[in-house]
Parts: sequence; C-alpha cells; structure tokens
Amino acid sequence: MILFSFFGSLMIAGVVGFLFEKWGWTHNGILPSVFIAWGAVLVLFFIRSLFGLTLGSPGLDAVVGSAAALILIPTEYATHRRKRKNDRR
Repeated sequence: MILFSFFGSLMIAGVVGFLFEKWGWTHNGILPSVFIAWGAVLVLFFIRSLFGLTLGSPGLDAVVGSAAALILIPTEYATHRRKRKNDRR
C-alpha cells in the first residue's frame, strides 16, 4: 500500500507543478516546476514515514507540499533572473 501512495503522491505533484506553470503562478518552466514539486513531495513523504507527521492523506500532503514549494522557493529567483535578462536588452 505504501508503494501506491508514494507513486500516487509523485503523480499528483507532477500535475500540480504542470498546472501551476500553465496557470502562470510560476515562471520556471514546466520541467523545473515538476522537479521542484517532486522534491517537496519526497521530503513530506519521508517526514510522514519517519516521524508520523502529516496534514491528512498522502494526496493532501502532495498537493499542499508541492504548492508550497512552487510558491515559496523558486518564483523569486525566476523573477529576478527575468528582470536581469530584460535589463540587458
């Protein structure tokens, strides 16, 4: 059962990363957004497995973790990078 929840969480994270990029909430590119979301889900899955800390079901952990990682971590860097690129033109 753990294997299904693990791969299901990764699939949900991939969908969340793709949708965040398509909806324009992040500007990292589709593949980097999916990798960032996968990383967040891996961290939350390990925290859930090792310490029993959870927000609810594995699917809810996947959605919340990947959304938080996509919003908090790389969006600021991508904005600064894009501004520097436009300033050089």
